[in-house]
Amino acid sequence: MKHTVFYAVLCGLFALAYSVSAQEEGFVSLFNGQDLTGWTGDPAVWSVEDGALTGRTSDSGPNKLKYNTFLIYDGGVEIPENFILRFDIRLSRAGNSGMQYRSWIMEGDEPYRVSGYQADFDGAATYSGICFGEGYRGIIAERGTVSEVDDNHTPHSVARFAESDTLKANVKIEDWNAYEVIAHGHMMIHKINGQVMSVLYDRDQQMRRTTGILAIQAHAGPPMEVQVRNVRIKAE
Repeated sequence: MKHTVFYAVLCGLFALAYSVSAQEEGFVSLFNGQDLTGWTGDPAVWSVEDGALTGRTSDSGPNKLKYNTFLIYDGGVEIPENFILRFDIRLSRAGNSGMQYRSWIMEGDEPYRVSGYQADFDGAATYSGICFGEGYRGIIAERGTVSEVDDNHTPHSVARFAESDTLKANVKIEDWNAYEVIAHGHMMIHKINGQVMSVLYDRDQQMRRTTGILAIQAHAGPPMEVQVRNVRIKAE
């Protein structure tokens, strides 16, 4: 019975994912395209270049990372509980990034660290489109799957709707990609260039989140560059 109800909900939300058109009516911009107004992060890493929020790391100097760091949205637009979030992202091949949502700032002495749900994006498109829990359960929904988390806190796949490599072919390497996140109740859907990449239904009553901040990741490790533009959100 549980799965019957789940699949009924799933069908309805898949219909939502495919019916959302390219229309921009009702969306509110979260980035002015000129400077970091409304966004806070390590100034050695983050800037605005060519009209895009830009994170750049290196293997030496002040922007060599010891841990993942984030550019955090703290502007005047309240992030709704249910929303459609759209942005364009471009990443160097060795890079690893993504957009945090329904997330929170971690406590401790290391600034600009964030945990929560992440719309993952990596330069080689190995993981692009998955739902990753940054400091929060790891991979929660693989690409091409419908996944759920029960009260045992362990994610598991309940269905596969496409092969990961088939979806990977839809991701542009070292070029701009249109990313969309639909967060509706406890269902989260990731789309890249109009294609559904992963679906998560979080049944974990103790750990799931329905609200939180947005933030862009710059990943520790090999030098990388990430650019994000056209960030906008709509209450759903």
